[in-house]
Amino acid sequence: MADYHVPVLLNEVITNLNVQPGMWYIDATTGGGGHSEAILKHGGKVIGIDQDPEALVAARRRLTTACPNASWQLALGNFDQLEKLAKERGINNVSGILFDLGVSSHQLEMPARGFSFNLEGPLDMRMSPDLKVTAADLVNGLNEGELNELFCKLGEEIYSRRIAKAICRARELGQIITTNQLVKIILTACPRQVKFDHIHPATRCFQALRIAVNDELNNLKIALPQAISLLQTKGRLLVISFHSGEDKIVKNFMKDNEKQRVLTIINKDLIRPTAQEVSENPRSRSARLRVAQKI
Repeated sequence: MADYHVPVLLNEVITNLNVQPGMWYIDATTGGGGHSEAILKHGGKVIGIDQDPEALVAARRRLTTACPNASWQLALGNFDQLEKLAKERGINNVSGILFDLGVSSHQLEMPARGFSFNLEGPLDMRMSPDLKVTAADLVNGLNEGELNELFCKLGEEIYSRRIAKAICRARELGQIITTNQLVKIILTACPRQVKFDHIHPATRCFQALRIAVNDELNNLKIALPQAISLLQTKGRLLVISFHSGEDKIVKNFMKDNEKQRVLTIINKDLIRPTAQEVSENPRSRSARLRVAQKI
């Protein structure tokens, strides 16, 4: 399970987290435990949080093998419950918190999860099995205007109106329940030249559906103030985002708290993956890291 998810910007995260031996850190999206393992190997203690039970199984196996003598705990839950999950484990303040937003490699590569437009599977996209609404529910339940708004705002899809219309037309023949069905509709709706662009034409729509199903932007807004409450003085807040909407929330949050003299922004410019990392892990290409320190 070591390759459950390839951690992005790993060296940059460890450098900016400024890991101190014996201090507690929260990996708010632990995934397969890649970032958590690196923190532990630098002497830190870790609480790893994830809402996906499969991720915690992978993280537990990885950390048990790689860091048998280190101090770590895992917690099942969404990071919008950050304070509650930490305090239930007796941790009231920490030296650093990392959010690695988006979807994991494992989730993308499991057809049954429905995250990938490259694999046939059900239109699910739930990161937690406890969530009730799936991507299929949205695709089949929203009207044309709502679909257009969803793809435009959360996916920044310039052909959102055409795609929404095509979906509603296709629904007249039956429910859209698989990833391949949706991909075919999107390909039909997009102009020919888009099909040969550098990213797959379904990328933005699938991203928008995933964000909506998991309420990712609202959860981030809820979690960030909790992170400040948990951080001790000079504690570091790191957020890796892959979507402009996420990054805008983080950027504005850090700026507002810097004005209020709660945080100091460490990196005025975005930290991005090196060309070598992108070559080795193409999924890292859109990653951007922001770092702030509690005053």
